[in-house]
Order: sequence, then C-alpha cells, then structure tokens
Amino acid sequence: MPWVILMVAIFAETIGTTALHASRQFTRPGPSIIAVLGYCLSFYLLSQALRAIPVGVAYAVWAGLGIVLIAAIGWSLFGQKLDAPAVLGMGLILAGILVINLFSGTSPHDAPSDPAASAHDRHDAALRREG
Repeated sequence: MPWVILMVAIFAETIGTTALHASRQFTRPGPSIIAVLGYCLSFYLLSQALRAIPVGVAYAVWAGLGIVLIAAIGWSLFGQKLDAPAVLGMGLILAGILVINLFSGTSPHDAPSDPAASAHDRHDAALRREG
C-alpha cells in the first residue's frame, strides 16, 4: 500500500506542477489554487508513504518520476522541446528507479513499517485515546 500512496503523491505533484505552469506565475486564480492543493496533497501523501519506504528511496522515485512525467506533459501539452540528451537523461532516471526497485535491499516492497514509525504510531494512538 505505501507504493500506491507514493504513486498518488507523484500524480498529485504532477498535477500541481502542471497547474503551476498554467497559473502564469500565480496570476490566474483557478490554476493557482490547483497548484497549491496539488502540492499540499502530494507532500501529505509522501509523508504517509515514508512510514514504510526509506526517505532516500521514496524521494528518488517521487522526484525521478515527477521529472519524467512533467517533461512528457510539457512536450505534449505545452509544445516544449526535448532534445536527445534530455530524453537520454530521463531514460537514465527511469533506469535508476528500476534498479532501486528491482535490486536494492533498501526498497522494502512488503516490509512492515520500521520500529520507530510503529512506536510513533502507538504514541499517537495513545494520545488520541487519552484526549
């Protein structure tokens, strides 16, 4: 489930960044609101994914996929050009994400949350019961 949450965070960040471009430096209210909400949702979901995914791995995947998705949106929706080095670089980013997820031991796909996060969650639950 943390990986699904991370993917939704990436999607929200992509919507936020696309809206940021459409906001024309926050001069258009609709896209400006979407940008802010997209980023808020993205960071919240990223924080939730960090309960089970190491921060370095989560951020690498979040940032890397975000870069590739935004470049694709810029190319397809806004007519921005991508030259061969840019496409190659994004291919390397995707390859790095695959290496992390397929071969790295720091990327627990179904591992339980780390003990510190579990202790934190138990502490929060105890506070909610008391309050």
